[in-house]
Amino acid sequence: MGSIGRYIFRTTFGAFLVICTSVTALMWITQALRDIDLMTNQGQSIFVFVGITGLIIPLLVQIIAPIALMIAVAHVLNKLGNDSELIVMNAAGMPPWILFRPFLAVGAVVSLLVAAISIYVSPWGLRELRLWATEVRADLVSNVVQPGRFTKLEERLTLHIREREPNGQLLGILIDDQRSPKERVTILAEKGDIVKNERGAFLVLGNGSIQRHETGQRDPALVLFESYGFDLSWLTHATQNVKYSVRERYLWELYDPQRSAAEFADQPNQVRAEFHDRITAPLYPLAFVVLTYAYLGAPRTTRQSRTMSLLGAMGAVAALRGLGFVGMIAGVHTPIALLLPYAGMIAAFVLGYLAISRGVIIEPPAFVANLIAAVTERLAQRANAVAGQTS
Repeated sequence: MGSIGRYIFRTTFGAFLVICTSVTALMWITQALRDIDLMTNQGQSIFVFVGITGLIIPLLVQIIAPIALMIAVAHVLNKLGNDSELIVMNAAGMPPWILFRPFLAVGAVVSLLVAAISIYVSPWGLRELRLWATEVRADLVSNVVQPGRFTKLEERLTLHIREREPNGQLLGILIDDQRSPKERVTILAEKGDIVKNERGAFLVLGNGSIQRHETGQRDPALVLFESYGFDLSWLTHATQNVKYSVRERYLWELYDPQRSAAEFADQPNQVRAEFHDRITAPLYPLAFVVLTYAYLGAPRTTRQSRTMSLLGAMGAVAALRGLGFVGMIAGVHTPIALLLPYAGMIAAFVLGYLAISRGVIIEPPAFVANLIAAVTERLAQRANAVAGQTS
């Protein structure tokens, strides 16, 4: 790769990093706002909030990276075209493949990144996200820090506190326990503290009473206490038996027929569709580079508009990615539909190779270009008319 190739590689890869980082950050913020209750309702710190929501970033990068690469390649090709550099290099006798190599190298780097995320990083992040979020939501200390609210720890177990002191002590505690069909237990206490040790977690209550009302009895039994321990160990073990979903499995776990039959007996079709989606994910960056270069890589004079070719590249990329989504969704119930992404990839590589090697300028038919121009002109006229009326 010569100096021109290194220049194109640096420019394209830099643009890809900027676009991918910006779009991923925007998408992460929109996803993170869905879990803002970790801070507002459950009292978790900003570090826990960022740590939990940040585990979804690999999955976002896996989806966004091919699209960001397509935008970066289009940006660099438009820049080279507007500066007439493509025409100069073509006039100097540079073959199309020489100019295409640095773009292909960037596509290979992005494909390796997507492959690593698809095979290992994304499932690992989703697993940690499930475990961490479940542990936080199962942590009683986080749940009870809601003074004045009745919190259901189970279907028939309710807890209420009046307030919480700065040192973490709970005041004005009410526990209504109806889990046993034989009796209903109501506990009132002036104060309480959460205690965790090797034996489990306990709510140690002080200065209160226990009212037990047995089924069929008219009067309840009342017992006063100075100190009483309410067992909460079952909450700390809520995350031990976690069943990972198909998307949270590593690629080799999806490929193992015996493990898939044992753990996903109720959804074998989802396993198959997810496996093929993981296989095709690293191919999209390369396919997007080929399609974008096929539409925009041919040299044009400054009088030839590149807008229609850019729209054509965007349409081809969207169609290929949409075909992948359709194939995965439909492949859950119709296995033959899983061939659609592979057929789309083959068509993109073959047609792109022919267009690049022959230097074909891909443009839409004349009637389509005329229709788009007419619609654009009509919209511009209406916009000018509205602007004239408002002024």
